[in-house]
Amino acid sequence: MKAAEITAAAEALFQAEETGRQTGLLSLAYPDMTMDDAYAVQKALIARRAAAGRQAIGWKIGLTSKAMQAALKIDIPDSGVLSDDMLFTNGATVPAGRFIQPRVEAEIAFVMKAPLAGASVTRADVVAATDYVTPALEILDTRVLRVDPATGKARGIVDTISDNAANAGIVTGDQRHALDAFDLRWVGAILTCNGEVEETGLGAGVLNDPVEAVVWLAQRMALYDQRIEAGQVILSGSFIRPVECPSGSHITADFGPFGKVSVSFA
Repeated sequence: MKAAEITAAAEALFQAEETGRQTGLLSLAYPDMTMDDAYAVQKALIARRAAAGRQAIGWKIGLTSKAMQAALKIDIPDSGVLSDDMLFTNGATVPAGRFIQPRVEAEIAFVMKAPLAGASVTRADVVAATDYVTPALEILDTRVLRVDPATGKARGIVDTISDNAANAGIVTGDQRHALDAFDLRWVGAILTCNGEVEETGLGAGVLNDPVEAVVWLAQRMALYDQRIEAGQVILSGSFIRPVECPSGSHITADFGPFGKVSVSFA
């Protein structure tokens, strides 16, 4: 993509977020768009959001499960940027109209005490750099159409990456745990909506171990001269399918001994 096209695509996504009206599929507007192009659009979108006063606080990792990768016909995860306006406190109510089509996923969040950088980052490096882990919910939204009404084409990986990996919000629990206090592969959650169980899963659904997702992120970021900074939050990826959250939804993710986190949608 040309620089002007990248700028235009990022602005279309920004305006969709601001107005609550989705934009068309970028994969249709730019049929030769690559994943590198998509990350360039995402970078331009984050710069546009930064110009509007939103500050980066971390990163999200998406598409870590085999099921979600198969749905988008890819074999690697993707990533996006968390910003300060995305933070909601545990038990908060999201105002009506804040998001277009919100969904939630249960995840394990890492909070870092030291930076991580470079293509050679290892599991041991992630363990050493992590301050604590905590239960979390990611709120997803889509600023691009999920399906183009004229062609029936579904959004693809370049649409999702460009759209900041569909990231919209984060809710973290009150419990903080040392990384070695739990085997994260066996940390699971029961996610309920208005008291009814919607999804269950285990941390092993995230690349067999959420720690490996953070390794992947650090190594991928090295390709783009980026790094994970001390104090940043990392959403390691969902181990459940996303759950739709229409108005009136009350979501709770019960992680058992690991903790509990909830959010409601007005």
